[in-house]
Amino acid sequence: GCFYIESPAMRMLLNKLSCQDYITLVAASSIIRPGVARSGMMRAYIERHHNPTGFDYIHPKMKELMQESYGVMVYQEDVLKVAHHFAGLDLGHADILRRGMSGKYRSKKQFEQVQQAFFDNCRQKGYPEEITQEVWRQIESFSGYSFSKAHSASYAVESYQSLYLKAHYPLAFITAVINNFGGFYRTEFYLHEARMNGATIEAPCLNHSLHLTRLDGTTLWLGFIHLKSLQQKLAQLIPQERQANGPFADFDDVLRRLPLSHEQLTLLIRIGALRFTGLNKRQLLWQAQLHFNKPRKQNQTGHLFTTQSKQFSLPSLDQSPYENAFDEIELLGFALCNPFDLLLQPPQVPLKASQLRAYMGRQVAIVGYIVTAKTTRTKKGDIMHFGTFIDRQGILFDTTHFPNIAKKHPIRGRGVYLIKGRVDNDFGHPSIEVQYMEKLPTVSKFDKSLR
Repeated sequence: GCFYIESPAMRMLLNKLSCQDYITLVAASSIIRPGVARSGMMRAYIERHHNPTGFDYIHPKMKELMQESYGVMVYQEDVLKVAHHFAGLDLGHADILRRGMSGKYRSKKQFEQVQQAFFDNCRQKGYPEEITQEVWRQIESFSGYSFSKAHSASYAVESYQSLYLKAHYPLAFITAVINNFGGFYRTEFYLHEARMNGATIEAPCLNHSLHLTRLDGTTLWLGFIHLKSLQQKLAQLIPQERQANGPFADFDDVLRRLPLSHEQLTLLIRIGALRFTGLNKRQLLWQAQLHFNKPRKQNQTGHLFTTQSKQFSLPSLDQSPYENAFDEIELLGFALCNPFDLLLQPPQVPLKASQLRAYMGRQVAIVGYIVTAKTTRTKKGDIMHFGTFIDRQGILFDTTHFPNIAKKHPIRGRGVYLIKGRVDNDFGHPSIEVQYMEKLPTVSKFDKSLR
């Protein structure tokens, strides 16, 4: 939920850097950019960060110019410094070079002239050709992607403020993130994060929920805004009516006070919004059917007195233990229960994500629910994936799917997967190089044996 640093790639980078301070956070927000990462300079930065005296600068001038970033060009200003102090270009030409690296040059011919001047000046200074070529390659890696240091620093301020709020007010912070609808992940996983921080998640309720999600102590009441197909006007009217005239007393009180169609009432019943009545969904759906099928009387006057309706006993109506989950998946887009509870036959795989560090370099099997996957292409154009999963305890772990495995064992959408592979140690961050993966079957709403 923290601004700019919540993606799997950024989370892994901060872990690899053992980031503990603002300055490292500023650098991380820049070296994550594709240009620096693809050029290999991000890895060089991490290596040098962990061993700041165990490497050689490409040239003494680089140590003088960029000792703070271990001789790695991280910011746009580094291009200016290298072009001016290393290659001897004046600052005007250096800025043309910087702008060119961002694709903003006014004249391609002018940019090519500056590029030529860069190489000519380096030869005049007596630099070996291979050093000049390498420095130019690093400059080129910035093309279209680099940040100025001020940009990275301002982003890192926002990130640090988010981190502070997350650390000290986790549930209030996550509630705000959910209501913001602007994060990297789906709402389902912000709710998971809230649950991991001690929250109880409740489906929308007519007597507790607002239009947006609200926090009451350690309980998150999902807002009506998350309910698919619920009319926005009705979603806003429900809390307004409750505030004006008090909580809803029973099923008939709901019918009297809210302008509900059969379809909208059915939707609210299925999500459990009328569970305060003490009736289960089947009983409520039965009463809704009776209400909308009875003859209508034309009554233009309001009720002078509110009278209790006569209650009739209904036959026993069974409810599937999985019915809530099926309804939540259909109406919210995800179930509020643990997704592992929906497996048809949970595999006996005891390994937890928290134990992966003890298995570095070893073969493991683990079960995970997919959070997100990034698809990219290798230099040869082959498709590969980087995955993020949670285990049964809700702990995150990361996976790498090289092209042969991505093709043989593809990611087949949302669900729980059995994953086998080797645990790689990447600067202390464990990641599983997948060698086998299988999506596990879940219970079906059409299986009568589960009712």
